[in-house]
Amino acid sequence: MPKASLKALIPALLAFVFLLSACGGGNGGGNAAQQSEGSGKSSGTEEKPYELVVAFMYFGSEQKDTNLIAEEVSKITKEKINATVKLMPLSVSAYTQQMNLILSGNEKLDLLFVSAANHAPFVNRGQLVELTDLLDQYGQGVKEAVGDFLEAAKVNGKIYVVPTVREFASSYGINMRKDLVEKYNIDVNAIKTFDDVADVLRLIKKNEPNVYPLVGMMPDRGILDFGYFKDDQLGDSFGVLPDYDNGFQVVNRFEQDYYVEYLNMLRQWYNEGLIQPDIATNQASRNELFQAGKAFAWFNHLKPGYEVQASLEMGTDIVTVELTPPVATTSTVMTVNWGIARNSQNPEKAMQFLNLLYTDAEIQNLLSWGIEGKHYVKNADGTIRYPDGINPDEHGYNYNLSWMWGNQLLSHIWEGNPADLWDQIKAFNDRAIKSRALGFNFDSSVVQTEFASVSNVLDQYQVGLETGALDPAQIHQDFVNRLKAAGIDKIIEEKQRQLDAWRAANGK
Repeated sequence: MPKASLKALIPALLAFVFLLSACGGGNGGGNAAQQSEGSGKSSGTEEKPYELVVAFMYFGSEQKDTNLIAEEVSKITKEKINATVKLMPLSVSAYTQQMNLILSGNEKLDLLFVSAANHAPFVNRGQLVELTDLLDQYGQGVKEAVGDFLEAAKVNGKIYVVPTVREFASSYGINMRKDLVEKYNIDVNAIKTFDDVADVLRLIKKNEPNVYPLVGMMPDRGILDFGYFKDDQLGDSFGVLPDYDNGFQVVNRFEQDYYVEYLNMLRQWYNEGLIQPDIATNQASRNELFQAGKAFAWFNHLKPGYEVQASLEMGTDIVTVELTPPVATTSTVMTVNWGIARNSQNPEKAMQFLNLLYTDAEIQNLLSWGIEGKHYVKNADGTIRYPDGINPDEHGYNYNLSWMWGNQLLSHIWEGNPADLWDQIKAFNDRAIKSRALGFNFDSSVVQTEFASVSNVLDQYQVGLETGALDPAQIHQDFVNRLKAAGIDKIIEEKQRQLDAWRAANGK
């Protein structure tokens, strides 16, 4: 399978994690675009097109044709909303730091990708424009595309970001190199538990000494996430709902027995050499490790079609195994979002472009796949592939980020996926376990000092513990004590208060 850059989030974001409705194909943005046309003209005099600076996160390598794609998108946006587009790609490893610098200064920026992890900090620091009125005036296409899931974006009744249209639920599982699975006759249907996973990792360690059996989803992140913990992290994991319910009683995840059990399991794997030894400090992406032939498997969120997506990203065929059922929480809905930067000199124009991202199939496919005939060609069944003779390494626009660009259901489907992929994702959402707190957003501004202090403690301990690099027998209690000293109990108390109020207001 050809090489390409990463498509997904995230988990965390990562995972991915996400909406679905039935497959949409055409350009639904006609009315919105018509409403916006002429908005750049005044008193009969044509105004100079406004340049929109759009920042997004990529995995792997920056692509040389990025500016060419921006030019093609600008041809459309200039006609429809009298604006041009400048794309600002930033590596996943530097994205948060770069965004903080840009948003804290006066550098020009209009639209930006916002992960679930960045949502609350950006809002609390006043770095995002409040979108409610802008959506009503210029974003009707966004509201129609996202539908009721837009409720999950509200913080104290206000909207600062909009989630992309994709799968709004996620399961969790393991992804493995297909060539090694076949080489050692690994029965993927027999992999049901973590013990089964461990047996496979031991097999790889024994027979492939130059390959890390298990690597991380991305640098500076633990291996585990809420999909394994089986709790609703309520946005930030500083107070969670076990089993996505718990009678609406918020608890400290880091004190729970199930959390400690997972830490002990990872520590055992780490000591056995099943986990990349420098995982807690390594800055190489998993894409780089797989493309160098140094990695066998990683854990993350799953969804229909992820095998093909992951194979494209890793540059080798990948086999995925689902270990948990899909779950829908506010966090899975809000994994991948777009916001308008406070730096924007024209938030109205930024919202007009955001509306096109959710309604215009031509723009969606340009940003997702590039130029037809140059970067991809269509198959007879409507799916797409690389043009004949194209080396993916020299492709020019190989980000593979259709899940990031507004409305994925308007995008083409890559070959190898079923033509009814969007219907499968809808079914995936329908069978998902839904958290009882779905739609609840915690406003951490009330405990901003404690939030920052607890975040600092997590920065010191979480990655080491959740990769197995630190021994929980020696570290865990100190970790919990420091969290308490930093104010996590106050955060949980405030989160419980807000959850109770949300529950009462929504009749839960």
